[in-house]
Amino acid sequence: MTHPLGNPPTKIVAVHLNYRSRARERGRVPAQPSYFLKPPSSLAGTKEAIVRPAGCELLGFEGEIALVIGSRAQRVAPEDGWSYVRWVTAANDAGVYDLRYADRGSNLRSKGADGFTPLGPRLLDARTVDPDALRLRTWVNGEVVQDDTTDTLLFPFGQLVADLSRLVTLEPGDVILTGTPAGASVVRPGDLVEVEVTAGELSTGRLRNPIADGAPLAPYGAMPKADRAEREAAYGSAYEPEPLLGPRLADGLRSVAVATLSAQMRSRGLPHMSIDGVGPVSGGAMVGVAHTLRYLPLREDLFKRHGTGMNAQKRAIEELRPGHVLVMDARRDPTAGTLGDILALRAHRRGAAGVVTDGAVRDSAAIADLGLPVYAAGSHPSVLGRRHVPWDTGVPVACGGALVQPGDLIVGDTDGVVVVPPNLADELVADCREQERQERFIAEQVAAGESVDGLYPLRQAWRDAYENWCKGDTQ
Repeated sequence: MTHPLGNPPTKIVAVHLNYRSRARERGRVPAQPSYFLKPPSSLAGTKEAIVRPAGCELLGFEGEIALVIGSRAQRVAPEDGWSYVRWVTAANDAGVYDLRYADRGSNLRSKGADGFTPLGPRLLDARTVDPDALRLRTWVNGEVVQDDTTDTLLFPFGQLVADLSRLVTLEPGDVILTGTPAGASVVRPGDLVEVEVTAGELSTGRLRNPIADGAPLAPYGAMPKADRAEREAAYGSAYEPEPLLGPRLADGLRSVAVATLSAQMRSRGLPHMSIDGVGPVSGGAMVGVAHTLRYLPLREDLFKRHGTGMNAQKRAIEELRPGHVLVMDARRDPTAGTLGDILALRAHRRGAAGVVTDGAVRDSAAIADLGLPVYAAGSHPSVLGRRHVPWDTGVPVACGGALVQPGDLIVGDTDGVVVVPPNLADELVADCREQERQERFIAEQVAAGESVDGLYPLRQAWRDAYENWCKGDTQ
């Protein structure tokens, strides 16, 4: 083959986690970057096949931005790091999770096989691009599966060069793979993976690599094996073996009214747990785990960077797992849409349990036909760019006056929506059921002509009658 960089580099350094979206997907945010090495023999070019060894099932793709060092870098400062980069191109950091156990930490056999680091097809001159304004996209069989921008990096490119150069001399031609955003997953023989990096009108072109079947590995070494943990790591957000919310607790929350939950939380000194001003647009009762999206007020000079492409709104949809309720903080502004039919459909397809926004929705008739529970402050025909900039996801937000953290439980019915702290959920369900049983008894007595005095709420004078009634109550 023709080497994609001409002469091979002395080393290829890969960053583990560097995009906020990927860190959220993995459930951890590193304080500092960490790295592993790939051998130069793993390099390949566009149109070359990535070969999955027979017996492996978990061949993962990771679209990345590759930096090619232009001059010797040794103990450089972060503010100078970018000046040592000569070229930028697209990369696919491929690997088989089936062999990750064999070289835990080094990733040598899982990530270092021949052809597992395709680069190209074109190099962008680093002097002509803004390192904070690059866009990375990955397609599998023509469908966009990754779309992110370098303004969401945890560790900027100049910092990576400086950090590595403290201990490791970077030579001209060395490659740094700078991390992958959310959406990396598993591909199979017959699939086609494409990766592109753009800087405004400049493009690397699409790095195209088909996936092919390979021969079995010789049996004198570690052999492929895949367990549940490796499958979860390989598939990322697309593989969810465990529900976010156990069926027993979910059924318990569905069995009680939002009004009862609100009363029980108020009795515990939590009077501000309702998401005010929202009502059902579609679907029925809703129970799920909060995933959050925050909008900020429109600023035209920032909207182009934060509001277009794979912005925080779209990333939030793609980060949804089955059982999530997407909670949007739109600052209680119902004069612009924060969800339309296409994104609602995507949320539904990803298994979302519902959507709550204290802003407006558009395409409300189409959303109503989906069957996805959606609660909003109203309907409005405009798009979010009229009022909002989608800013970030997976952070605490204020929705309808309530503080919502990722992982909170969200429950909705025709009365509205409440936020339930997970640590209180079991006892709340038990107390809500008792309260609703008392209220059924009280309703029967009132229907029979009794006064509410001493009966509602239930006083001691009615306790014996209530206890006898409970013996025959089957609900």
